[in-house]
Amino acid sequence: MGPAQVLKRRISDKRTLKLIRLWLEAGIIENGQYFPTSCGTPQGGVISPLLANIYLHVLDRYWQLYGTDRGKLVRYADDFVIVCRSQSQALQAIAMVKTILDKLKLNLHPTKTRIVKTEKEGFDFLGFHFHKCVSRRSGKLVPLAWPSTKAMKRIRSGIKEQTSSQWLRVDVHKVIPHLNQIIRGWRNYFSILNATRQFQSLDTYVWSWMVYHYRRRMGNRGSVKRDLFDKWLEKCKVERFYTSGKYKWLGEIGGECCRKAV
Repeated sequence: MGPAQVLKRRISDKRTLKLIRLWLEAGIIENGQYFPTSCGTPQGGVISPLLANIYLHVLDRYWQLYGTDRGKLVRYADDFVIVCRSQSQALQAIAMVKTILDKLKLNLHPTKTRIVKTEKEGFDFLGFHFHKCVSRRSGKLVPLAWPSTKAMKRIRSGIKEQTSSQWLRVDVHKVIPHLNQIIRGWRNYFSILNATRQFQSLDTYVWSWMVYHYRRRMGNRGSVKRDLFDKWLEKCKVERFYTSGKYKWLGEIGGECCRKAV
């Protein structure tokens, strides 16, 4: 079963099919040089998730018919996880997926495809890290999830970019809305997780950068006065990641001060 046949099953409009074909054959530009392409989509292309969902719908249907006794399939575009109860079920699931993908002329990624015991190492999926941990209340193993290490690095990079020294000459009231958009979007995406510690650490990261900005703007090379800094923050209206906690001052840290959620 080729890609064209699968697309025609899901899309009946000939103009849309022609547009997709032209898109796939448009070629790519790398380092200023054009390279023609006859098939496939570039990594990170905007059309990739759409075509992956259409093409891998075949995998979903086969799994619903024949694979539910092996585990639960959770898929987003071309990335998916199968949750199984035992290692034997996991091995059977991998074998079945390989069989289905062979018919679709696709291959599993050799390094990303693996069997994971969640109580030992956990796994990352769509920016989340899933892990089984011992509950403090019941003492039993329970499934938990929090932002992955990669996601934490990405959000810190985004915050640093919005608070870098290049924005010092720009009115703070024009910079803060962009920073709040980043905080609000990230917070809403990960709010369903067990992410209190990660949210608190990010709030500390934001406040420390705000102290740095305040000192650079005010020309104050010494300590930061709490009352003046609080008034400045109130005017800035910076949002928080962890909205349920209160904040206390930790005092001066290397000539700078920051806050931490408790």
